[in-house]
Amino acid sequence: MPVPPAVNTLVIVKTGDAFADVIAAHGDFETLFENQLATALPSGMRLAILNAPREPSLPAPATLAGIVITGSHSMVSDAEPWSERLKPWLQQALSANVPILGVCYGHQLMASAFGGLSDYHPDGRESGTHDVQLTAEGKTDPLFRQLPMRFPAHLTHAQAVLEKPDCATVLAANAHDAHQALRYGPRQWSVQFHPEFTPALMRAYLEHQTEALQQQGMDTEALHRSVQETPEATGLLTHFLAFIDA
Repeated sequence: MPVPPAVNTLVIVKTGDAFADVIAAHGDFETLFENQLATALPSGMRLAILNAPREPSLPAPATLAGIVITGSHSMVSDAEPWSERLKPWLQQALSANVPILGVCYGHQLMASAFGGLSDYHPDGRESGTHDVQLTAEGKTDPLFRQLPMRFPAHLTHAQAVLEKPDCATVLAANAHDAHQALRYGPRQWSVQFHPEFTPALMRAYLEHQTEALQQQGMDTEALHRSVQETPEATGLLTHFLAFIDA
């Protein structure tokens, strides 16, 4: 059902479903965010889920306290109608200075909506727990400055932001991806990595991707061994709440 307009509502935009076995063991994409955000919400704030592929209408962005966009198994470059419909909506949200945090698919969608290019990464998929490093701009960013210069993060993506929008500032990068985190406005960010993932969930995704990663020449056993906790990356979710007007 439609998300009711409410200035005290943080909307989680669900952009797809996880694997069935992952959902059974860990919950679907939106649940991962709920698990991290629910207990840290400001007083009077509530969470609502907007299932973008299935919801025919979108709430006016200016009526919302904030927006979080999940990952997906879909690809931004496929330009599915439900995904394309989110682009002008996100543009309105940016213009209204609504706080936004996009993750993985949400990261690529925001970059595309604001004038960048998201498509398949020429070097293939990046999966596992990998280090991400702040840029000089990231070190002074209001959201990212609480992070160390280098920190581990869970990643699983075949597409990436290949060209950032002119309005975006690069806040973090690594050897695989020059656009691991972007800022578009005073309260609008996106990240390629998954702050909502747990180590168990990361391992589950590696299991699903074993054949594809091996075909890419990756050592999947080494990827499994390198999975670890990512407290700094995960902390971004609750730190984001500080930018929402309660």
